[in-house]
Amino acid sequence: MLEHAKNFARNTFLAGVFAAIPLVVTVFVLWYVDHLTREPLKELVGIDVPFAGVGLALVGIFALGLVVRSLIGRYVLAAIDRLLLKVPVLAELYKAWKQISLTPGGSSGIYSKVVLVRLDGDAWHLAFTSGEPIGAGTDAVCVFVPTTPNPMVGRVLFVPLSRCRPTSLAVEEVFKFLLSGGNYVPEEVAAAARDGAAARPPPLVSEA
Repeated sequence: MLEHAKNFARNTFLAGVFAAIPLVVTVFVLWYVDHLTREPLKELVGIDVPFAGVGLALVGIFALGLVVRSLIGRYVLAAIDRLLLKVPVLAELYKAWKQISLTPGGSSGIYSKVVLVRLDGDAWHLAFTSGEPIGAGTDAVCVFVPTTPNPMVGRVLFVPLSRCRPTSLAVEEVFKFLLSGGNYVPEEVAAAARDGAAARPPPLVSEA
């Protein structure tokens, strides 16, 4: 009972820390933007308007979002995508970036799925994967096994599908778990650990 209370208090506190971090960063960025733009805007319009620069920045970001979501914006982004893929050297870097880009909840890229991978012995490792076979005639998939406390560093491995167990874990929860060094254990991660000893896992991709 005491151990459960300690775990609850620790996880709740760390969840608050992770919730506070983006809020603190946002407040700092807003303050910094206001600090940079306040004097130039004062000289331009002749009056001191607090957070006028922040307002302009937010309007600009909103306008950019409207453009990107519009048909014209999608066409422009597709054109830029095609252009970058035609530039020597840059094309390979751009394709690699698209493959490893962090898109939580997305359906493509190395971070699109969270799996448990059995490498040696009975231990299971948290890993990210696209779930797509690396080539025809093989069931091997590419997985990225992150380290802690920096989940952007790790090992890229090719492993048989039989060593991977799909999970329903969210990428954000796994990142919180890794950044905390294992001190913050979401219930989803704990459940995945409890259910780790599985037989043949279901396929990560649909079979024809």
